[in-house]
This record gives sequence, structure tokens and C-alpha cells, in this order.
Amino acid sequence: MVEQVVMLSQDERVRLDQDRLGELYAQLGEAGAEDVVCRAMEELAARLAHAARMFRQGHSADLRKNVRSMAAIAEQIGMLLLARVGRDVIACIDAGDTNALAATLARLLRIGERSLTAVWDLKDLSV
Repeated sequence: MVEQVVMLSQDERVRLDQDRLGELYAQLGEAGAEDVVCRAMEELAARLAHAARMFRQGHSADLRKNVRSMAAIAEQIGMLLLARVGRDVIACIDAGDTNALAATLARLLRIGERSLTAVWDLKDLSV
């Protein structure tokens, strides 16, 4: 019997919540909002790398704390899918489901990378 391996395409589109970004710009002005978004992106990038490291090392409590704050930051700047998948990762940790955690964390890392790219790809951050 010949077994075939099928590679699944993992091409999920990410969208930024333009309303959320618009609120941020209205509240803080252009310079203030851009500063918040840039600092949030730097923090998210660092937390994504930290999450991968915590998972590899088996530090689920630290991973949970890291992802919880990552979800809050993502929600603040309109990365709602990233925030939702972050909450899914937390649910996997809480359930003790290591297989689901591995898959969901991999999804979080992919979506995080794409979300950060989506922000950089905006030609004009002002909404």
C-alpha cells in the first residue's frame, strides 16, 4: 500500500479592524496613534518569539501569561483574528490538550506574522 502525504494550504487572510484603528487615531491623533501602533507591533513581535520559546521549553504557565497579554495588545490595535486565536491558545492550555495547543500555537504564530506584515503594508496608517 502506498501512502500519500497531502500538504494542506495554510493561507488565512488577516484583516485589520479599520474602525478600531480609526478610533485610536481619533483619540490620540496621528502621531500618538502611530506611536502606539509601532510600539504594539514591536511588543507583539517579541511576544510571538517568546511564545514559541516557552512552548518548546514546556513552560505553559509563562506561555499562557504571554499569550493573554499578546491578545490584549492585538485587540487594542485592531488585530482581532490574532486576539481570537490567542484566546484559543489559552483554552488549549487550560484544557491540557497538548496536541491542540501545538496546532493552535502554530496558527497563532502564522497569523501573528501575517498581521504584523499587514500593518507594515498599509501605505498610510492614518485612517
